[in-house]
Amino acid sequence: MASFYKTILTTPFQLKSGIFVLFSMSTPKQSSLELGVLPIPRLLIKMAVPASIGILVMSIYFIVDTIFVGQFVGPLGIAAITVVMPISFLISSIGMAIGVGGSSIISRALGSGEKEKAFHTFGNMAAIVLVLVIAVVLAGFLFTIPILKLFGGQGDILAPAKTYFNILLLGVPGLAWSMMSNNVMRAEGAPKMAMLSMMIPAVANIILDPIFIIVFDWGMAGAAWATTLSYYMSAGFTWWYFFSGRSELRLNKKYIQLEGTILREIAAIGGVTLARQGTISILAIVLNHSLFQYGNEEAVAVYGIISRIMMFANFPVLGITQGFLPIAGYNYGAGSVQRVRDTINYSLLSGSGIAIILFSGILLFATPIVSLFTYDKGLLTTTPPALKLVFLATPLISIQLIGSAYFQAIGKAFPALMLTMSKQGFFLIPLVLILPLYFKLDGIWYAFPIADVLAASVTYFWLRREMRLNLKEPVMQPTYSSPE
Repeated sequence: MASFYKTILTTPFQLKSGIFVLFSMSTPKQSSLELGVLPIPRLLIKMAVPASIGILVMSIYFIVDTIFVGQFVGPLGIAAITVVMPISFLISSIGMAIGVGGSSIISRALGSGEKEKAFHTFGNMAAIVLVLVIAVVLAGFLFTIPILKLFGGQGDILAPAKTYFNILLLGVPGLAWSMMSNNVMRAEGAPKMAMLSMMIPAVANIILDPIFIIVFDWGMAGAAWATTLSYYMSAGFTWWYFFSGRSELRLNKKYIQLEGTILREIAAIGGVTLARQGTISILAIVLNHSLFQYGNEEAVAVYGIISRIMMFANFPVLGITQGFLPIAGYNYGAGSVQRVRDTINYSLLSGSGIAIILFSGILLFATPIVSLFTYDKGLLTTTPPALKLVFLATPLISIQLIGSAYFQAIGKAFPALMLTMSKQGFFLIPLVLILPLYFKLDGIWYAFPIADVLAASVTYFWLRREMRLNLKEPVMQPTYSSPE
């Protein structure tokens, strides 16, 4: 692994030339051609920075939401959100999976000049995401209590969790559509629009939370209504984008007609995301039950705080991964092998460097960070040491994220599935079940860094093998001339 990082670190990393890209004026209609001609460092900034900002704002929303619930509802409110959020995201991950699977096809189709295939793919994505999500939401209403209990809604957590879940279900179709649309925007080279689609619900929720929770005194119901309304604001924005002429893609009756070949390819690639989210949901079930068993409601609340901090702390690396996907997919489809290699190297270098900085901040400021969420003395005592343990292997996460994203971007479903599931499915879930037998509650926290190390090692092996076997011959690149 050391030699791999040495190779990355010796690659020129000329980022300055691209810094202005984020702030440049965008044309009314985005062009995917830039994915194949802009210098990789500049292109990665253009794609990753908006994605990172969008994820940052979303992370701030989750943090603010948890802070309001923690301060004005209490530890049980945090525990209720911790139980419900994996369920709602499992349902909405249908939209995410269709978005990732379809956008992989769209990126490669645009890279190879097959615009009609891109149009048909988008139409099929739009049709199936709405039908599937509505069906699953109806099932959620029918089986509310069994689902909540399955995900750890036990004891005093069940009542506030039921209140939150029933309202949040109403907003899941909007969330699923937004997640699908967000990936499509990025696939066609419109990172700023994708960023806005993530920022709109976050900003709306931050505004609505204090109004509904404090002013209207709606408690858990207020937090849920704020989230639900914000999802539909995001969905409305993405709907406007695709029907305003800004998108390269078209959505009409001809393209909505389902095609078996496209659906199978969406299912193969998107199934990776769905399997990952399903594995995360199984992890949530195992975690919540184990936390309740070894630490009662307080331990569930501790993890609720840690999970929100994880979302926030990892936002730059997640943004780089989101920016990486369309660049790698487009250039792989265009046969530009050297550009794919450069994209991998720059993404790993920048992701690892940022992760190290964030890891250092968590170690130094664990207690002040936790104090933002609660005044509860028990939580202030138990959460900071658990937070440090969970984050111990954070500098390695970029290897696992970029490695699995690469195989997803190029349409290799099986290795993408195996690598995506490696951390949560193959390592973390078994460790969460085994280690507490010997170390009690601390064993759950030990499981996180051990799983990170194991998953990064496996991903590193497969990515290095792929680069050695299938990305070894540079291809002559198109000459880029500045639009100016």
